[in-house]
Amino acid sequence: MSYIDDPAPGHGARPARAWFASDAPSLDLGGQWRFHLSPSAAAAPDGVEREDFDDSGWSLLPVPSHWQLHGHGSPAYTNVAYPFPIDPPFVPSENPTGDHRLVFDVPQEWAGLAALLRFDGIDSCGRVWLNGTELGVTRGSRLATEFDVSAVLRTGPNLLVVRVHQWSSGSYLEDQDMWWLSGIFRDVTLVARPRGGIDDYWLRADYDHTTGHGLLRVETTAPARLSVPELGIVDRAVDEPIEAGVVEPWSAESPRLYDGTLATDTERVPVRIGFRTVAITDGRITVNGLPIMFRGVNRHEFHPEHGRAVPYETARADVLLMKQHNINAVRTSHYPPHPAFLALCDELGLWVVDECDLETHGFSAVGWERNPTGDPQWRDACLDRMTRTVERDKNRPSVIMWSLGNEAHTGKNLADMAEWVHRRDPTRPVHYEGDRACEYVDVHSRMYASHAEVEQIGRAGGMPFVQCEYAHAMGNGPGGLLEYRELFERYPTCHGGFVWEWIDHGIARRDARGREYFAYGGDFGEPIHDGSFVIDGLLFPDRTPSPGLLELAKVIEPVRISQRSEGLTIENHHDVIGLDHLTFTWVLEEEGEPRASGVLDVPEVAPGASVCLPVPQLPATLRESWLTVTAALADDAPWAAAGHVVGWGQVPVSATASGVPDGGIAQSRSFAAPVFDPVDGTLRELGGYPVAGPRLDLWRAPTENDEPVEAKAWRAAGLHRLQHRVISVEHAADEVVVRSRVAPPAQAFGMFATYRWTVEPDAVHLHVDVEPEGEWPCTLPRLGLRMALPAALDRVTWFGLGPGEVYADSRQAARVGRFSSTVDEMQTPYVVPQENGNRACVRWATLTGADGRGLRIEGSPTFELTARRWTSEELAEARHAAELVPGPLVHLNLDIAQNGLGTESCGPGVLPRYQLHAHPATFQLTFR
Repeated sequence: MSYIDDPAPGHGARPARAWFASDAPSLDLGGQWRFHLSPSAAAAPDGVEREDFDDSGWSLLPVPSHWQLHGHGSPAYTNVAYPFPIDPPFVPSENPTGDHRLVFDVPQEWAGLAALLRFDGIDSCGRVWLNGTELGVTRGSRLATEFDVSAVLRTGPNLLVVRVHQWSSGSYLEDQDMWWLSGIFRDVTLVARPRGGIDDYWLRADYDHTTGHGLLRVETTAPARLSVPELGIVDRAVDEPIEAGVVEPWSAESPRLYDGTLATDTERVPVRIGFRTVAITDGRITVNGLPIMFRGVNRHEFHPEHGRAVPYETARADVLLMKQHNINAVRTSHYPPHPAFLALCDELGLWVVDECDLETHGFSAVGWERNPTGDPQWRDACLDRMTRTVERDKNRPSVIMWSLGNEAHTGKNLADMAEWVHRRDPTRPVHYEGDRACEYVDVHSRMYASHAEVEQIGRAGGMPFVQCEYAHAMGNGPGGLLEYRELFERYPTCHGGFVWEWIDHGIARRDARGREYFAYGGDFGEPIHDGSFVIDGLLFPDRTPSPGLLELAKVIEPVRISQRSEGLTIENHHDVIGLDHLTFTWVLEEEGEPRASGVLDVPEVAPGASVCLPVPQLPATLRESWLTVTAALADDAPWAAAGHVVGWGQVPVSATASGVPDGGIAQSRSFAAPVFDPVDGTLRELGGYPVAGPRLDLWRAPTENDEPVEAKAWRAAGLHRLQHRVISVEHAADEVVVRSRVAPPAQAFGMFATYRWTVEPDAVHLHVDVEPEGEWPCTLPRLGLRMALPAALDRVTWFGLGPGEVYADSRQAARVGRFSSTVDEMQTPYVVPQENGNRACVRWATLTGADGRGLRIEGSPTFELTARRWTSEELAEARHAAELVPGPLVHLNLDIAQNGLGTESCGPGVLPRYQLHAHPATFQLTFR
C-alpha cells in the first residue's frame, strides 16, 4: 500500500512534545521556496530529493502558505461531503502533488549539535528529505511533526525537500467545515538540541482556592532547575513538588502569569506560569473553586488572503477583538490552532477548549459505514492525533478542557482516545459532542440545541452542560441570543456555549471589472460544494465586526445596568473579578441631545452580586429623555485602552413631547402641496420632490437564516411578487382615500389596504389600515410601506434605536438616541447580499441632500426604517456585494414590523414571540 493511502500515522517522526522556545539556536526556514505542482503523485518528477536536481524552471512559493491561494490549483469548500469517493483509506489517483525545495545555510557554530526539523502544519501529507536522505512522512495536517536530523544536517548549504499531497488517508479524518487548502501552511523551524538540554517538560501549576497557595509539579526529560524570582523560587530542583506559597491565580478575567526559567547546564527555557485548578464539582465546571460561564466562540483559523496560514499579528488581533467584545472562551474548532494563539490566550485571558484534528462528518452520507472512529485499522491514527494535541499544548494554563474532535459519530477509537487522555492528564475534563450517551466524556455537550431543549437539559441537571455550537452566525443574525443567555444563567449545570463561528471564510478576489468581493463555495467552479455555508461568522472576512458580534457583546456583557423601582441596579456577572477596574459615567439626553452628565460612584461589587444606587439628580426636560449609564475601563488594559466600554444600560426619564418638531430640516420655502395620481391615487410628488409610493409591502430579501424554511414558504405563497388592485380612489379638498387589495398571484388570500391622506399647510398625514383576508399559510417577511425618493436625499438623521441595525430578536446592542448617517453607510456589507440595515423604534427621521433640504417622516408613535439605493428584489438577486449597483433612487421601507431573524441556517428558527403573522394593523405617518 502506498504511504499516501496508509491509514497508520506518518512515520519517521520523533515522539510528540510540548511547544516552547529556549536559548538553544534555531533557524526559521520560512520564506520563498521553489515549487512545482503536478496533477498527481504519479506525474510528479523523479529525483526531486537529489541535490543535482534542476529546479530553476520552477515557481517561487512563500512558505508558510497554501498553494491554491498563489495561483496553483483552486480552493474548494465543502461542509460535510468529501470531494472524493468514500473508499477508505484510498484517495483518488488524481491527487495534486506539490514539490517544495529550499536551500538553506546552517551556521558554523551549529557544528556537533543535535538538531530537530519541526513542521507545525502540512496539509495533508508530506514526504520529507534532507540532503537526499528521506526523513519520513507527515500526517495530521494541523499537528506538529518533528524529525531528528542530527545525522544528516551539515554546516553550510543544506537541501530540504517536501513533497505534499492534497489528498491522503488522513483526509478522511479531516473533513472539517472549511476550505480544502493544501501546502506547508505553518512554520518550518530547525531547532538545535544541546546535549543535556530539555527536550520536553510538563509544568503543572495547581491552585488551592481554600488556602490561596500554589503548587508546582514539573516533569522534564533531563534533570532541571526552576526559578521563579517573583515567588522567591531560585534554582529549585524539579524532582519533587515545589510549594509556591500564596499566589494570584490565573483566570480568563485575571490572567496572572509568573515568569520563570527552567534550566539545565546547557539550556534555559523561559516559562510563563498560570496557577489554576480545573474540577467538576456537583455537576458544575469550576476553576479555582468558582463555577465558570463560557461566553465563547468557535474559531477556525482563517485569513481572506492567506487561508489557514494566519499571521501572528492577525491571531493577536483575534484575541483582542474577542476580549473587547466580552468573549471569554474559545473552542479551537476543529483542530489545534497555531500554538502561538494559545500563548496569546494565556497572556490576555481566554478559556480554551482545545480540539483534536479529527472529523469524519462525510461518513454520515453512508450511514457511518466504515467510519474510522469505529474501525480498528484507524485506531493508531486516532490515538496519534490526540496524543500530539495533548503533548503539544499541555503547558497552557488557558487550556482547561480537551476535545476529542468534532462530528465523527462515535466508536471505540474515540473511547480509547478519551481513556488515554484521562490517564495522561487527569487535571482537565474531556469533551466530545458526538458521545450523546456521555459514556466516555466528562461534560454533556450539544450543538444547536433549541431554547426548549436547553431548558429541558437545564431542568434535568446532572452533568455539566455546554452548547459547543449554537447561534449560527450566518449572514444577518443570529437572533435569540438573549433567550439563550437567560437559560444558561437560570440553571446551575448550564455553562454557556460557543457561538458558531468567529469569522466568515470569504476568500478575497476581484471580478472581471476589478471589483473586490469575497468568494465562497462554488465561486471556484467546484463540482461539489456547499455554497455560502462557509460565510457564517461574527466577523466579516476583513475582520470588521458584524452586527451579530455587537449584539453578542451586549448580551454577554459582564456588567448589567438597569432600572428598578428603588433606583439603578448594577449587576456584576464576572465569574472571578469585581468592578473596581471600571469607571461608571452617566449622560442625560433629551431627544438624543446631551443635557447633563456625571460620574456614578459605584462601591465594590463581588462577582455574582449587585448593588442598587439612587438615580442622579437630573435637570428637567421637555422632550423624550433617556439616562445612559456606561461602565468603561478606568485604566489601560493589555487588551483595550482606558475608556473602552464594557457594559451600558439605558433607562427612560421622560416620555413627554412638546409637540414642536425637533431635528428639523432647512426649508427655503413652505412645504409644497403633495401631488396624487388622479386615477390610482398614488403619491407622485411630496414636498416638491418626485416620489414613488408609498404602498403596502410584505417582502424582504431573504436572510441566510430565512432561506432554509421561511423563505421557501414565502416564495411558495408568492410574497415576492405581490400585485396591487385599486378598489376606489376618493379625492376631497384636503383628503385623499385609496382602497386597494394586495395579494400574490395564484392565491386566494390577500390584504385590504386603505390609505387615508390628510393635507395640511406644513405637513401631510398618512393613516393606513390593513386587514388580512383568507387563510395565510406562513409568516410575513415584513409589514409596512415601500416608497422611493430622489437619490440626492442620501443623508439620514433619525431619533430611535441605533446606531446599527435592529431586528425583533436582535436588538440588545441598540440604544435610543439621535443618529446621523448616509444611505450608503446604513448598509451592512454581508458577503451574501440579504435584508439588512433596519432601524427600529424610529420616532422621526429626516432624509436630506447636500443643501440640507429634504423630507422629515414622523411616526405615531414609531416606525421601522430602511433606506438603500437598490430594491429588495435587486438585493435578493445579487450573490456578492460587488454586484449591487446604486440606482437613481433611494428606496425606503417604512414598516410596522419585520419577522425575526432566528438561526435556522443551522439551528432553531425564529422564536414564536418574534414571528410576524398576518394581522389587522394600523399605521400612521406624518411627512413634513
